[in-house]
Amino acid sequence: MLPDQTRVDGFVEFVVTNESRLRHALTAALGFEAGKDAAAEAFAYGWEHWDRVGAMANPVGYLYTVGRSKGRKLLSRTKPVFPPITEDRTPWFEPGLPTALAALPERERTVVLLLHGYGWHMSEVADVLGVAKSTVQTHAERGMRKLRHKLGVGR
Repeated sequence: MLPDQTRVDGFVEFVVTNESRLRHALTAALGFEAGKDAAAEAFAYGWEHWDRVGAMANPVGYLYTVGRSKGRKLLSRTKPVFPPITEDRTPWFEPGLPTALAALPERERTVVLLLHGYGWHMSEVADVLGVAKSTVQTHAERGMRKLRHKLGVGR
C-alpha cells in the first residue's frame, strides 16, 4: 500500500467514524445551516493538515474548534438559526424552543442540545468540546434553567 493511500484510508476512516459527532456539535453551537457548513470546512481543514491533525490526542475536539472559528465568520454576528418545528413531521415540541435555544449563549446551547437533544453522555460532550465534565454539567444546568425561565415552565 502506498503511503498516500494509507493517509487517505486513515482520513476516510476518521470521517466515517466522527462525521455525525462533529456535525451535531457544530450545528448545536452555530445553528443548522452554519453548523453544516462549518463541519464541511473543518473536515476540509482536517484533510489539508491530516498528518498533524491525525496525530493529535483529540482530533475531533481540534476540528470542532476549527469549525467553530470558521462558522462564526459564516454567521457574521447574527444569532444561529434553527429550523421551525412543524407539527406534521415531529412529535409535539414547544413551538418557542428554537427561538429560546438560539438565545442561549453558545456554550450552554451546545451542551444542552448535545446532552438532551442528541442524547450524548457528559464525557462525550466534554471530549468534543475539550472541557472538564464538571464544566459540561455547569453549562447544562445554567442552560436548562434559562430555557425553563424563557419558556415559562417549571422543573
